Amino acid sequence: MRRFLAFLGAGFLVGALALPAAAAPADDGDGKGDKGFTITDSRITESSGLAASHLHPGIYWTHNDSDDGPYLYAIDSATGKTVATVTFSGVGRPRDVEAISIGPHNEIYVGDIGDNLDGTWPHVWIYRLPEPKVLKDQTIRATQYVVKYSNGARNAESLVVHPRTGRVYIIDKKEDGGHLFEGPATLSASGTNYFKPIAAVDLWATDAAFSPDGEQLAVRGYLGGIYYDWNGGRIKREGRLDVPLQGQGESVSYSADGTKLMYGSEGTDSPVQAEDAPGGTSGSSKSPSGGGSSASGESGSGDKVKVGVVAVVVVCGALFGLRRLTRRS
Repeated sequence: MRRFLAFLGAGFLVGALALPAAAAPADDGDGKGDKGFTITDSRITESSGLAASHLHPGIYWTHNDSDDGPYLYAIDSATGKTVATVTFSGVGRPRDVEAISIGPHNEIYVGDIGDNLDGTWPHVWIYRLPEPKVLKDQTIRATQYVVKYSNGARNAESLVVHPRTGRVYIIDKKEDGGHLFEGPATLSASGTNYFKPIAAVDLWATDAAFSPDGEQLAVRGYLGGIYYDWNGGRIKREGRLDVPLQGQGESVSYSADGTKLMYGSEGTDSPVQAEDAPGGTSGSSKSPSGGGSSASGESGSGDKVKVGVVAVVVVCGALFGLRRLTRRS
């Protein structure tokens, strides 16, 4: 969201000096498909979620953060252009849309789950609508679900739907690490859906995604990421993700074939960068190098690569803290 831009923008003045060329966006030159692309639609300035289409190869769905409306955008990864805009009806005005995921039966789930003050909203919402079979500008009726957490309101930016069971999960956003929350086996459109914490997540999470087979859960933050063995919901941490340094990294999606992780950022003409997924045919099953998080507690060559990021945090921490206090006043 906007609250992070000043923090990272000022930090780049320090961090850029310490980062080697290896931290540049991953792209082999043609910028197509799973090799990465740039979102060129001028309406999309705060892309906060990303999901690979189940019905249309090479298409990724995204949405703006707040102050936009009930809109989803279908982006052609070969060109970066919007090929369809979907307006979802049957819901109130979205408040702070932060995540998107596609579950079984080609249904899109949209998470209106942002809460900047960790308790401002007594409830948040999830919207569900079918992925359109034809890519064109259209209006589709959605189902709206009321969501509460069993242990009190909180901020969240990560929503995932298991590709086999269809169960919905949310990860809250905490600077010192959050939790994976599990929703009911079936969401109710007529009552309140309570989500309960089932596992700790060692990251300040800004988005997450399931692998297409449902065996891995990838969680990203601003400065790194972690991937877990799903293990039937009893998640087991496997390693770090090679998350590219981005202006405001807020989205992640597996490619449709599961070989890549696509990382998106907010901002005008925002890039979506591709990295090999752990265990994918284009990568290896061991932990990728070069990724990391201040919450990961791991060391290695990747930590040296991102020494500049540590400097960013130190130099700009006071500015970020001031912005948080200002929001609460």
